[in-house]
Amino acid sequence: MLGFVTRRPVAVVMFTLAVLLFGMVSLSRLPVTLLPDLSYPTLTVRTELEGAAPTEIETLLSKPIEEAVGVIKNVRRVTSVSRAGTSDVTLEFNWGTKMDYAVLDVREKLDTLELPKESKRPIVLRFDPSSDPVLKLGLALKGDAAAKPDEAALKRLRRVAEDLVQKPLEAVTGVAAVKISGGLEDEVQVLVDLHKLAQQNLTLEQVGARLTAENVNLSGGRVEQGASRYLVRTLNQFRDLQQMREVILQTRSTAEGGDNRPVYLKDVAEVRSGYKEREAVIRIGGDEAVEIAIYKEGDGNTVETAKTVHKRLETLTKSLPGDMELKPLYDQSVFIESAIDEVMEAAIIGGILAVLIVYLFLGSAWITAVISISIPVSVIATFNVMYGAGLTLNIMSLGGIALAIGLVVDDAIVVLENIMRKREDGLAPTEAAVAGASEVAAAVVASTLTTVAVFFPMVFVQGIAGQLFSDQAMVVTGALIFSLIVSFTLIPMLAARGNRKTPPPEAQPVHRDGNALQRGLSATRHGVFEQAPVGVLWVFVKLFRAIGYLLGLVFRPLSKIFQAFFDRCESGYERLLGWALSHRALVLGVAFAMFAASLWLLTRIGVELIPPFNQGELHAEIELPPGTPLARTDSVLRDLARGIDGDGALAAVFSVAGQGNRLDVSADEGGENNGVLNLGLKAGRYDDEARIIAALAKPLQTVPGLTYRYTRPTLFTLKAPLEVEISGYDLDTLARTSESIRQQMRKSGRFTEIETTQAPGNPEIQILFDQERAAALGLDTADLANRVVNSVQGVVATRYRLNDREIDVLVRGSERDRASVEDVRRLIINPDSARPVTLEAVANVQLRSGPSEIRRISQSRVVVISAQLAHGDLADAVAELDRIVAATPMSQSTSANVTGQSEEMEVSFRSLQFALALAVFLVYLVMASQFESLVHPFVILFTIPLAAIGAIVALYVTGSIINVVALIGMIILAGIVVKNGIVLIDLVNRKREEGYARAEAILIGGRTRLRPIMMTTATAVLGLMPIAIGMGAGGEMQKPMAITVIGGLTVSTLLTLVVIPVLYTVLDRRPDAAVRNQHQGARA
Repeated sequence: MLGFVTRRPVAVVMFTLAVLLFGMVSLSRLPVTLLPDLSYPTLTVRTELEGAAPTEIETLLSKPIEEAVGVIKNVRRVTSVSRAGTSDVTLEFNWGTKMDYAVLDVREKLDTLELPKESKRPIVLRFDPSSDPVLKLGLALKGDAAAKPDEAALKRLRRVAEDLVQKPLEAVTGVAAVKISGGLEDEVQVLVDLHKLAQQNLTLEQVGARLTAENVNLSGGRVEQGASRYLVRTLNQFRDLQQMREVILQTRSTAEGGDNRPVYLKDVAEVRSGYKEREAVIRIGGDEAVEIAIYKEGDGNTVETAKTVHKRLETLTKSLPGDMELKPLYDQSVFIESAIDEVMEAAIIGGILAVLIVYLFLGSAWITAVISISIPVSVIATFNVMYGAGLTLNIMSLGGIALAIGLVVDDAIVVLENIMRKREDGLAPTEAAVAGASEVAAAVVASTLTTVAVFFPMVFVQGIAGQLFSDQAMVVTGALIFSLIVSFTLIPMLAARGNRKTPPPEAQPVHRDGNALQRGLSATRHGVFEQAPVGVLWVFVKLFRAIGYLLGLVFRPLSKIFQAFFDRCESGYERLLGWALSHRALVLGVAFAMFAASLWLLTRIGVELIPPFNQGELHAEIELPPGTPLARTDSVLRDLARGIDGDGALAAVFSVAGQGNRLDVSADEGGENNGVLNLGLKAGRYDDEARIIAALAKPLQTVPGLTYRYTRPTLFTLKAPLEVEISGYDLDTLARTSESIRQQMRKSGRFTEIETTQAPGNPEIQILFDQERAAALGLDTADLANRVVNSVQGVVATRYRLNDREIDVLVRGSERDRASVEDVRRLIINPDSARPVTLEAVANVQLRSGPSEIRRISQSRVVVISAQLAHGDLADAVAELDRIVAATPMSQSTSANVTGQSEEMEVSFRSLQFALALAVFLVYLVMASQFESLVHPFVILFTIPLAAIGAIVALYVTGSIINVVALIGMIILAGIVVKNGIVLIDLVNRKREEGYARAEAILIGGRTRLRPIMMTTATAVLGLMPIAIGMGAGGEMQKPMAITVIGGLTVSTLLTLVVIPVLYTVLDRRPDAAVRNQHQGARA
């Protein structure tokens, strides 16, 4: 093959151009996302039963659903949260479960359930990080009207948002839903005077039924009269509120016994245009507004969807009223594009540094250009693999490209360096290209396969680690395979023409026989198919030389200085290696001591699951005492927002008081006493986060009864770092036990942001019916309960059409009939009877505090305590928490278990350790196959513990934490560091076969391979340096891996050059003559 590629340069160039063309087309079609497609194995069944307390929700909804779905295949855990009006049952599946089939199984089980008729149909939600809104917009008033908008203005804001923004955006390609929150939502309120209603012997249910019956339009078919055809329609829908007021509820005879007198709705109720009870108040910078949350389709592209939405907004903005404006609050695509750009920039900078180091080592612009061409060719060719495998452009796949940039030049360096040595020995360029590439082919292929082999065990990695790094493994593997192909095709072809004076294509004689048309066709064929490709190659070579000449003018002085320095290093290394061979015990003892010291240092490094990820978003979540009205919560958030709004580091400040309109699967819905202050930082100002937190501390601490915590947008469905699950049945016992553990955690000082799910319950008016008294009056408890609910909460009787809008008509008791607890006690529960009876006559009405939520795990009630780390690492914190739990007295029916991220960390770490062991085994198999020896691969494997020394020291010095990203770096190291040992031992063996003594062969091999080994190490290290610095958005995810690889590769290279040759002499005891005879026998 090598002879073919050196003889057919045009074919090689054309093939390369074809691969590059397809690669660029693939790149243009790759979707852009923040992270790989994470198939989180989680489903949530959400069911609503309006007006029900947590205990009723648990009994009527959560428990039946748990029992039904808990038997589904691959379900590993079932949890539920029962809150007022809402049941959330969450199913956690084993990794690798086909979630499309799981959804079908869940729906099938739900269809067999008999839930209360009053409950809404259960909906199944599948969690995915992309289910967070990709865009958040705020619709606000302009000018002074924004400070104090009246009721009409807030209603108009809501209507404009729904009519002019929501509906057009929902039609945009890629948009799944547009949710509106804030403002005031129109509602027609029928406020019934219950005492007047009782005087007419009417009930609220009868009022609602009459409104439903009167508000109807029906089609009555058609009538044909002669040649005409008429449609029959009844037009009786309410045209205005006055018509609604004139609805006749019943007719009654007068006291004098005369004609029946109609009882109109206006006689017993007030009909007015109002607004629904507010669940949330949205403010932008302290001014009230409406939030518009835009969600993309599950398989949609975030960046493309955002671009399409922004384009649509350009026209929508022009249709808005002049006193309103749209403000950007959050745009996920901005962070994604920034993170992608930063990783690309880091990869480009790493590539430039790699090229520069190659030039410094070789001192030849032409040779540097030949080696460097492997970078763009390998990377662009890898885009074909990404497109074919359905990968996306994300920070992990691009991180793989950045990692590969420092590795793809390794093969080209070794091949070209050997070719140049052959040319220095006097071989012709073409002969040198073939001989030089052939000589190192086995070593280069083996070294590349060792690196590829370490990524194969990634298929066995479970948990977050496997889901997160699969893309990166495929990208690096593809790039390395393409770099191997380039090293034995394009590199030898270019090297064979390195110093030739390649002439431009000369005109060849064209046959003159035949007519003019034949001569023209012959000339065209000769020029296009024979001379043009050669001319392209000639221009290609000339362009390379021109670029090389210009680079030489700039860097030649620096290269000369570096060459002089490296020459001294070569002579010094030869003396050092000779000394090491004479003091083998000392060298091995020092290496072992360094490894032992690094293991001790390892115990001083913390452990975590995933590095923190800063997206430039900070949320201050506040909680006021239970029962705090929404207006109070909103007031606190408004003051906080106005106090921080002028900070120059903030791009957006908006608050949500109460329960926002969110589309997610979180069971922790906020009540009226909860709120969130959302702070968006400007690009490049993420480091101001600590200062902003400090600025908010004082105003937060001055609000009585307020508790708060800071959160950031999460990318993974992970638990808190530390959690304690306390299980039992009695809620009071669970509350006492959890409080005892929480107090001990506070005293420890190791934990912060300690929270419990056993929060103080909301104050309740609890009504306990006396069945005997109710039965004596001919009433049943179900009717009584409905009467109370309809009077206090109300019921939507019908819908009032206003233009193209349909507005709910709510029938409920008047405000004075439900203004206090005493008013509730005096509710008339049988207004249609001749003897009206109040609620307190048949029920015990009392004030109590009910649970805010009831949480269940594996069909047992639990209270969960969650906490963050105040200092130290996760492993030590888990040990401390285990001690606290063990020391806490508990009843026999109560138990506690420490969970949290430690569970997922244990799974990920255990599978990564298995992957590392398997990677080492595969590397050994590849090397044993190459060397036909069991000893030599074993010698080379000692580069891995040498690399561990550098990796551990690098993590410690940089203050990094051991996590799954750092462990991935160790697995990658296992495949990289052995490459240096392979090329070194391979040359030593060949020299011994040529007749050199063992010591002499080692000295020649070390001196000969020093330059390529240092070059490959330097290119890999400098290629990863921008990522190790953590440049830009998203840099935190790749940084631990880069630090691990840089530290391990640097130290391993330096020690490999000394320790591996010494170890070789210890383990390879074959006499030199035996090696020669074995080689001669093999040749014979």
